[in-house]
Amino acid sequence: MTVQVDRIQGPRNGWIAAGRKGLSRLVAALGLLAGLVLLPGLGAARAHDQTLLVVSGAIEGGGPVSFTRGELMALGMKSITTETPWMAEETLFEGPLLRDLLERVGAQGDRIEAVALNNYRVEIPISDAAGYDVILAMRVDGKDMSIRDRGPLWLIYPWSGHDELRQELYYSRAIWQIREIIVVDSRSR
Repeated sequence: MTVQVDRIQGPRNGWIAAGRKGLSRLVAALGLLAGLVLLPGLGAARAHDQTLLVVSGAIEGGGPVSFTRGELMALGMKSITTETPWMAEETLFEGPLLRDLLERVGAQGDRIEAVALNNYRVEIPISDAAGYDVILAMRVDGKDMSIRDRGPLWLIYPWSGHDELRQELYYSRAIWQIREIIVVDSRSR
């Protein structure tokens, strides 16, 4: 019977002979150790680097453009404290302004179609984003929004500051669990 021996570099640049099983165990142990040390940080980094939103349609360059949590945050975070029909009391929401996102992608339309994770869709005139501080809320009361909390993105209007927004029309546009925004130019049809 022949045993294959691999040589691995050890301390002080010496070589250590190890059988295939020994080498496999050593590599597995080092991988496990690295995982225990690095994974908690990598998990957060991966979540920060995952695509959270895709914007397509009538935008500069033809799109689509993907955004991670970090890229959305880099647009600037706006805070809105407002009442909603879905919360018992005024709530603090934080996220980028919808108009800043649309500017970033060079939106060339007159409305958007927001699409939720379950494919529910809502049409919103771009004039809403121009006239009001409508945000893509990513945080509620200081905590990142999860899918369970209507996140990761929820379109929020500043209802408490504008009586004219306190009507079913604007409440119906407050789509949550947004995954995609499609910019539509009705004038080009």
